[in-house]
Amino acid sequence: MPSELTPEERSELKESIAEFHTYKLGPGSCSSLHAQRIHAPPELVWSIVRRFDKPQTYKHFIKSCSVEQGFEMRVGCTRDVIVISGLPANTSTERLDVLDDERKVTGFSIIGGEHRLTNYRSVTTVHRFEKEDRIWTVVLESYVVDMPEGNSEDDTRMFADTVVKLNLQKLATVTEAMARNSGAGSASQVTKTTTS
Repeated sequence: MPSELTPEERSELKESIAEFHTYKLGPGSCSSLHAQRIHAPPELVWSIVRRFDKPQTYKHFIKSCSVEQGFEMRVGCTRDVIVISGLPANTSTERLDVLDDERKVTGFSIIGGEHRLTNYRSVTTVHRFEKEDRIWTVVLESYVVDMPEGNSEDDTRMFADTVVKLNLQKLATVTEAMARNSGAGSASQVTKTTTS
């Protein structure tokens, strides 16, 4: 359970963590779970997170992302990502594993490319919280990955954790700026923006 969460958030997220962010680990694999609190409505955050074809909107280290002509965003579709120089990766081919707009769940697997993240699978969920006329979002992102030969679990998780944390921080920066610009913040304002 991520330490960033309040006791109330932890209690409310317990079932989602059990359903979407718990993995059966085989030998030589490891997993991790991260949380990011965002002061923006979940509908806005989800509109960015769900865009499998535009990960560079909030993900660091992506130079470009391309999809096939006639791309349709549905489970099984793929994207080809080129990573910026300086990382232990060059390219990544990724497949969309889940996209549930109602429950705000998405996830992908890395299925090819030049990188060190073998059998990497990730799930991201977006959660709404409301208290005293204030609405905010908690985003959970987890992954499971094989440890490269010669690398320890600490080495593997340090790299993957750093990337995930930086991406979630950028997601917060991007969506909080969008919320400020749109005036979404209070419960009444969010209701107006989501029912119009």
